[in-house]
Amino acid sequence: MAHSKNILSDSFGRKHTYLRISLTERCNLRCSYCMPVDGVPLLPKAHLMTADELFQIAKLFVEEGVTKIRLTGGEPLVRKDFPQILEQLASLPVTLSITTNGVTIDQHIEALKKHGVKTINLSLDTLDADKFKKITFRNYFDRVYDNILLLIKEGFKVKINAVLMKGVNDDEIIDFIKFTEDHAVSFRFIEFMPFEGNQWNREKTVSLQEILDELHQHYSASELIRLQDAPNDTAKNYQIAGYKGTFGIISTVTNPFCDSCNRIRLTANGQLKNCLFSNTESDLLTPFRAGEDLRPIIQKAVLGKYAVRGGLSTPEQFENPEEHSENRSMIRIGG
Repeated sequence: MAHSKNILSDSFGRKHTYLRISLTERCNLRCSYCMPVDGVPLLPKAHLMTADELFQIAKLFVEEGVTKIRLTGGEPLVRKDFPQILEQLASLPVTLSITTNGVTIDQHIEALKKHGVKTINLSLDTLDADKFKKITFRNYFDRVYDNILLLIKEGFKVKINAVLMKGVNDDEIIDFIKFTEDHAVSFRFIEFMPFEGNQWNREKTVSLQEILDELHQHYSASELIRLQDAPNDTAKNYQIAGYKGTFGIISTVTNPFCDSCNRIRLTANGQLKNCLFSNTESDLLTPFRAGEDLRPIIQKAVLGKYAVRGGLSTPEQFENPEEHSENRSMIRIGG
């Protein structure tokens, strides 16, 4: 199959310049919305990309137009060769960032600075230590909270991701907002999304409108400032007048933003996903190891991307659990 000049453009004119690479399926937390209660079958090490394979495949994507790479997991920092991966990717002409749960990030601050990582996305679904333990099944709240403050002090741009779930942490929306009063972070509320094994249903999702309704009960129209969103931004961004930080709402379920999507994902075992909700994947690692040209495979995968959420274009389709049964759990895709 001959490929056109830009193999990262899909049939809807979207150019995919943002590559999210999962380094591992492993994590030192067990958040239920990400990992099934019974865990996931971990792939043998031989099935995962090595540091060098990851670099070479990432380099190809950069040559074809990728300008931003985000490292995800699982928890990317549990991978022992993370320093090597970071150093290699930093040699590419891209913006590097990372999504982490923050448990061990204090051990990597100097390396992240050295290799030009300026933005850290950190997952934190509650500001309550007891609730943190219930959500993550681990007692690391103080460590994560202290590391957030440390990252701020060290000059990183910190984005805190909170997955809102009814009856779990939806009573903390205002507490999250108040955190931005004295801390220059961006708090992002993410609608609870369906993946294999996370027992999702639409009733558990806290919608964009519900979040805004809660905010209007506590802040006046003049206090709630709508900010200008960056191109391809997934969040609708806001700020409370006089607060140091900002907050955003990522409404994948109730108000999808697929028309401006510029993201593709590479899983830890070298599978290309053209959409977070796609049931299909394209194997890059096997042909790479066989010395084949990956460009035709990448182009075919990108051209096969649906206009909306992996082809689930109606609310009825998206809210049907059977439509998500063949997609991976979030921990195996990469955040």
